Amino acid sequence: MIASGLPLNDAEVQDFIRATLAEDLGERGDVTSRFVVPETARLKAVMAAREPMVVSGLPLAEGFFRTLDPDCGIELKAHDGDRVAAGAELMVVTGAARALLTAERSALNTVQHLSGIATLTRKYVDAIEGTGAVLLDTRKTIPGLRLLEKYATRCGGAQNHRLRLDDGILIKDNHIAIVGSIEAAVQAALANRTVLQVQVEVDSLDQIEPALAAGAERLLLDNMDPPTLRKAVALVAGRVPLEASGGVTLENIRAIAETGVNYISVGRITQSAPAVDIGLDFLAA
Repeated sequence: MIASGLPLNDAEVQDFIRATLAEDLGERGDVTSRFVVPETARLKAVMAAREPMVVSGLPLAEGFFRTLDPDCGIELKAHDGDRVAAGAELMVVTGAARALLTAERSALNTVQHLSGIATLTRKYVDAIEGTGAVLLDTRKTIPGLRLLEKYATRCGGAQNHRLRLDDGILIKDNHIAIVGSIEAAVQAALANRTVLQVQVEVDSLDQIEPALAAGAERLLLDNMDPPTLRKAVALVAGRVPLEASGGVTLENIRAIAETGVNYISVGRITQSAPAVDIGLDFLAA
């Protein structure tokens, strides 16, 4: 099963692979490989890391190669979630040269993007190691790729926050502005929810007690600096979990974690992660 370990089932993986290949192949296919490479030519190549990274997306790369050459041989040298050094082999693939060359860019693009997210995520996780704070991702993802990008953050050591709008209640400033007050927003959520936790975003200390008094079960402390976060932690005194969010960088996340918040959510790990450098290189027989 290609989808083993991924947040997609086999049918969803195949849909993703087909759509990605269709985007790359166009109407006439890989004309370069078809015109230049003999039909019977064979290729053995290694996918290798060209910089240190955390790996994510190898099952999808395998899926691209097997879709165009079902009989290809694939030897995995690493697995999703592994930290590898520059030069590390990730996969060796052997098969029909035309098919493997046609699949190459789609396979590499996917692994480079997801591994980039996993790699940046691990840097943030390492930065708060030992503080007790947990790194969360956000919904700041490329449309259509959320499941895979959130999978990549898990490969890097983060936990997933809300996957969709229907799996958590998060009352933000615009919700509060529309209904008129934190109390009204929280009470409406509590009156309509079933098992969903009610979380409230607050951007000042004076919003904390009204939110808790109304029944908020978790607070998101938005764009607060470390001294303000410490005051918020002391004020809440463990009554509900606290999540810090907004303006979090590798340079300040340790200071934020040391304030005592339970969670830190970071949009940058999906929104701004650069792709890592991975190559597919010919191996002489």
